[in-house]
Amino acid sequence: EEMALSVEPLFEDPENGEFYKRAFAYMTEPERMISFHVPWMDDAGVLHVNRGWRVEFSSALGPYKGGLRFHPTVNDGILKFLGFEQIFKNALTGLPMGG
Repeated sequence: EEMALSVEPLFEDPENGEFYKRAFAYMTEPERMISFHVPWMDDAGVLHVNRGWRVEFSSALGPYKGGLRFHPTVNDGILKFLGFEQIFKNALTGLPMGG
C-alpha cells in the first residue's frame, strides 16, 4: 500500500498514466508461488512435516534471486512482500537478477 501511494502521482500522468497503472498491477503479483511439504524424522524416530515456500516474483531483469522459507510463521503476504522488495533492490543496485 505504501508503495502504491508513493507512485500514485504517476498514475495521473495524462500521457503514460494507464501504462503505469498496468505495469504496477503486473509487478505486484508474483509470477509463481510454490509451497511444498518436507517430511523428516528426528533422532527419536518422530515424524515431522515442515512447509516450505518459494516465491518467484519477476524475471524481467534476469533469473530469480532468493531462497526458500521454512519458518512456521511465514505466510503468503510476508513472502510477497519479500519478493517485491527484492526486485526493487536488484533494480536499484543494478544487479541483473529478478526477485
